[in-house]
Amino acid sequence: MALRLCSTVLSVSVVRTNHCSRKPTFRSVSAPTNTTIRMSSSETIPSTSSTSNVIDSHLHVWASPQEASKFPYFPGQEPNLPGNVDFLLQCMEEAGVDGALIVQPISHKFDHSYVTSVLKKYPTKFIGCCLANPADDGSGLKQFEHLVLKDGYRAVRFNPYLWPSGEKMTNEIGKTIFKRAGELNVAVGFMCMKGLDLHISEIEQLCTEFPSTLVLLDHLAFCKPPLNDKEDFVFSKLLNLARFPQVYVKFSALFRVSRTQLPYLDLSPLLSQLVSSFGANRVMWGSDFPFVVPECGYKGAKEAVQLIANQIPLPSSDLEWIMGKTAAQLFHSQLTVAKHE
Repeated sequence: MALRLCSTVLSVSVVRTNHCSRKPTFRSVSAPTNTTIRMSSSETIPSTSSTSNVIDSHLHVWASPQEASKFPYFPGQEPNLPGNVDFLLQCMEEAGVDGALIVQPISHKFDHSYVTSVLKKYPTKFIGCCLANPADDGSGLKQFEHLVLKDGYRAVRFNPYLWPSGEKMTNEIGKTIFKRAGELNVAVGFMCMKGLDLHISEIEQLCTEFPSTLVLLDHLAFCKPPLNDKEDFVFSKLLNLARFPQVYVKFSALFRVSRTQLPYLDLSPLLSQLVSSFGANRVMWGSDFPFVVPECGYKGAKEAVQLIANQIPLPSSDLEWIMGKTAAQLFHSQLTVAKHE
């Protein structure tokens, strides 16, 4: 049977007064920090005042046009959105986000110089996820080791669509990088943009052969709320990956996986099942900045998670794990410092 979705629709007051937010879709009402976000029903959502850091587990940065001479874009991948670090820092400050995992963007492809410069400039705010180069000549392994051992990257992204035509992520270079990631205590993120069902067997094989390598599934593995038995079956495959204790799920890029508009309440049943299967300590929020900005605004993406969680409802302790504690524990690094009260 296909998953039955929650049909409750809420009216949310959101303030959008700057470039980190898209144009208003709701009536804007200012609200003090420690009040509540009011909905059309009689329910209210208390705004959290936790001392735990809020960590964005998935975002990108790239050079501004003015910086492109020093940090060139990959030909054909020039970005059409602003994504420089100064813009990101502005958005994070306004949203109350303390740290983030920066995923190497396709706009710079395998040239990590811009992201590396950001990591070095803000070592207590950001950690890096590099992009695996699956070139047949094996040069990608050396680059990966350099980025981890010399530049401090803590994760690597496997984009299956960068593998040579006809090759799978379980080929020799894929297994070599995946195994080496485990030896270096580096997590491997999978981007299954064209569907989890196309890559589930590869992920399961790698997890089985190399159980010490941590795994991150980007954007709920691109599983949308199921509308039919086939989609329900694929989502059940995602939940079944919980049997591998090294697998974590990013509850990220909600605008990509939801079938509705902000605040994406159709994702409440999916989040509930993810937490039931994996535990909140293996689920983490991510924005997918800067792509999220024109969709719902950076702050709106963060606030949506609390609205979604309230529909379940999730305990506040679970929400703290999703909003930062999972990432802090997973990377057990400079992002674990408690927030100043």
